Amino acid sequence: MSTVADITADLKALYDEKSCGPIMIRLSWHDAGVYSTGSKTGGCPNAAMRFTDGGEGCFGANAGLPTVALTLLKPITEKYADKGLISHADLWTLAANVAIEHMGGPAIKTRFGRKDAASSAESVESQAGRLPDGDKGIDHLREIFHPKGFTDREIVALSGAHTVGKCHGDRSGFEGKWTENHLKFDNSYFVEMLNKEYSDETTAAGCPQKKHSSGTIMLISDLALLEPPFREIVEEYAKDQGAFFKDFVAAWVKLQENGCTGLRDTL
Repeated sequence: MSTVADITADLKALYDEKSCGPIMIRLSWHDAGVYSTGSKTGGCPNAAMRFTDGGEGCFGANAGLPTVALTLLKPITEKYADKGLISHADLWTLAANVAIEHMGGPAIKTRFGRKDAASSAESVESQAGRLPDGDKGIDHLREIFHPKGFTDREIVALSGAHTVGKCHGDRSGFEGKWTENHLKFDNSYFVEMLNKEYSDETTAAGCPQKKHSSGTIMLISDLALLEPPFREIVEEYAKDQGAFFKDFVAAWVKLQENGCTGLRDTL
């Protein structure tokens, strides 16, 4: 077996044992998502979060990633990344893509060659203006995503990753899962958003969110997608999972490769 095949097999075994695919998606997203060409510039997926003496490893938006996610990933990290067989940033990228497909989502081709940060000093200066806030609406989403090169349609597609995973009050301040089956990657996020009625709720941490009687939630930034022109895209994805998967893959790969140069198809 190739190294990539070996890593993939180990990741699948981890997900089967720990059901931790969603947090690996978040790890990759927050590593790559700091990239911007707006008022803030620079940023790239470089695994700077593994340093917790400052920088991205200490961002509030990344709470739980350097501790929970990297602890779960530690045996695979030690087996491959610590031995120089793959960079940490490439491992995080591959881990997310394997998780998406393993939970029923689309297959995503991973390219390699991301360079790891050598210290927390290689972090971007702040999460502000780079990573989205869950308690804000359309204008904020555009302010965050348009400078990364994403269209309104791609914003909706990327938001669909909330079909898996859940919020933890001790990390983000929000609490609950978005969909009935938070370990299945499909278009349920869009279907449930359109078909459920949500009421206002404030979490124990004081964060405003929306809650359905079944216990699932939506954030303000999620339900903002029901406003035009985003709504028609939500409706399309709710009816056509294939269209969602196709658009998601294109937007997700763009996110994972923003700020990178010299990526290659093989490890």
